[in-house]
Amino acid sequence: MRRLIAGGAAGLAIAVIGAAPATADEHTASLSVLHGVPGLTVDVWVNGDLTLDDFEPGDLAGPLELPAGTYTVAITAMDAADDSSPAIGPVELPLEAGTSYTAVAHLDAGGSPTATLFTNDTSTTAAGEGRLTVRHTAAAPAVDILAGGTAVISGLENPDEEILNLAAGTVPAAVAAAGTTDPVIGPADVTVAEGVNTIVYAWGSLEDENLALAVQTIEGLHSAPSGVPSGELGLAATEQSTNGWLIGAMLAAAGAVVLAVRRRPVTASRD
Repeated sequence: MRRLIAGGAAGLAIAVIGAAPATADEHTASLSVLHGVPGLTVDVWVNGDLTLDDFEPGDLAGPLELPAGTYTVAITAMDAADDSSPAIGPVELPLEAGTSYTAVAHLDAGGSPTATLFTNDTSTTAAGEGRLTVRHTAAAPAVDILAGGTAVISGLENPDEEILNLAAGTVPAAVAAAGTTDPVIGPADVTVAEGVNTIVYAWGSLEDENLALAVQTIEGLHSAPSGVPSGELGLAATEQSTNGWLIGAMLAAAGAVVLAVRRRPVTASRD
């Protein structure tokens, strides 16, 4: 679990922070861990054991292939002697075999640290299509996702997500406060590759007027026969609602830290 994949960036930069296979095998679960609390370097403890040391904002660990079961995760300030005074958690993560997950430490809409477990959509994509998942994990109100100045996702709240199945190509995306068209993030180009679930996270705090975006990719969702990418998109393709936990979404009006080290436990947000 010590393999860290650097990612996320301040400002409007978008960095791909990890490429994972679509699914674990029938006996294991696939788990990635994203640190989305700005300004807080942490240690991550799993079942009482120090697992990730000096885990920095924007870092992604994994994907890890783990036996199915429930894992207790606590996140502490770095160099803590144990997990008895967590900044986040302890959080129970129930993992099912053959399923892909991402656990995200982030701020809730009010700026308090929390943790959310996302189930990643690894269902097969149509020929020539990829998948774009947007997750709102920032201390910010509801937002609209814009393409060409038009809202294609409306009223996205923390911690929610939306999923779009799109022709492969480049998505010019921007984010605005819900009901407005003045971007607070972007526009920025996001690449949607055929047979890949591109997951975009916004994390940080709107109040501090800083922004951090992170992109995770999960590969191997192709259907046969393979299609041909169609080039630049306007996000007007097929849209589907997520059918799992209401967790996460993207590109919120977000930014960096309103948070120093907070040691009080916070219960995970999940349905």
